[in-house]
Amino acid sequence: MHDFDLSGKRALITGGGSGLGLAVARAFAEYGAEVIIAGRRADVLDAAAADIGGNVRTIVCDLAQLDMIPDLVDGIESAYGPLDVLVNNAGIHLKKDALDVTDTEFETVLRTNLQAVFALSREAARRMTERRSGSIIMISSMAAKYGIPKVIAYTAAKAAVEGMTKAMAVEWSARGVRINCIAPGFIETDMSAKALNNDPDRKNRVLGRTPMQQLGKPKDVALAAVFLASAAAGFITGTSLAVDGGNSIGF
Repeated sequence: MHDFDLSGKRALITGGGSGLGLAVARAFAEYGAEVIIAGRRADVLDAAAADIGGNVRTIVCDLAQLDMIPDLVDGIESAYGPLDVLVNNAGIHLKKDALDVTDTEFETVLRTNLQAVFALSREAARRMTERRSGSIIMISSMAAKYGIPKVIAYTAAKAAVEGMTKAMAVEWSARGVRINCIAPGFIETDMSAKALNNDPDRKNRVLGRTPMQQLGKPKDVALAAVFLASAAAGFITGTSLAVDGGNSIGF
């Protein structure tokens, strides 16, 4: 178990107040990491920190304000110490027919889901490469694996994140920083459960192409993140790990 231990590591998890981000934050804390969760709503972050317990810090920020990101990372490292792990989980969604998506809507989704991910990864990597140690974990989606209707901007962002993972790994791995990606399948959260339960046809299609015939749990994604952040994944970089019950290869 020592190889999976995150004791002594400091991790920043964006969007860590709810959903998958909260599950990742909880798992990191359980495996010994000092956890910093970032998000836009103080009340959500405070509730998450109380729920997790232990050594959890909160940072209120809007990652869409790209020019604030360098100061954000500086402030975190000055206040709490060097970051060992960054989990780029924060994101926004837009469900709309592609023909109806405006340029402004498209840009808004890419700003948070892609540009902010790049800017935060770049600023974290500046410091990690100097220390020759670090792990950056991206969160992708099945939307990057195959076509899903009504999510054109989200799909564009997640496909780009997977490509960016490879490019960053090629540039930074020799300098001690591993970059990997997790592509969650259909995971049982409050939001997804409500959506699928209200649309039986969609739920049947989801389960029909998932060989394991069930939805995943948030902890499935969280434990994959623990693995990728740990010494157990020390020779893994530039990869995208589908945590999807086989959905991405199902028929």
